[in-house]
Amino acid sequence: MENNRARLEAAVLVFVVFLLGLLLGGVGSHLWDERVLGQDVNTKPTRQQVLDDLTERLQLSPDQQKQIGGMIDDTRAKWQALYAPLDSPREQIRQQGRANIRAVLTPDQQAKFDDFLKKLDEQRKKEAASH
Repeated sequence: MENNRARLEAAVLVFVVFLLGLLLGGVGSHLWDERVLGQDVNTKPTRQQVLDDLTERLQLSPDQQKQIGGMIDDTRAKWQALYAPLDSPREQIRQQGRANIRAVLTPDQQAKFDDFLKKLDEQRKKEAASH
């Protein structure tokens, strides 16, 4: 009888530890998603965000802000010129991928996919304009 009670207590303990792990994992995952993934890590900060951050961290004077702002603009222009030749091939790859996806969708799904792509393209244009 005592052996059965010990087994029951052990089973309850394992179950409780499992539940606590599940809860901790869920809360941890939620916090991770909120703090890290919610910050859209794939977008680069805007010029003003970089300048504001540097101004706060380094206590830049207005003259330094102006000079560094020009340096940021120059650097970004050079990066843009470096990657500009890739714009056309990148767009071709994007369109081919979209066509491949459309090929396996039903007409109803294609319409929903097109709406999704429209929103995605608008967001991409908005982000490009802000940088």
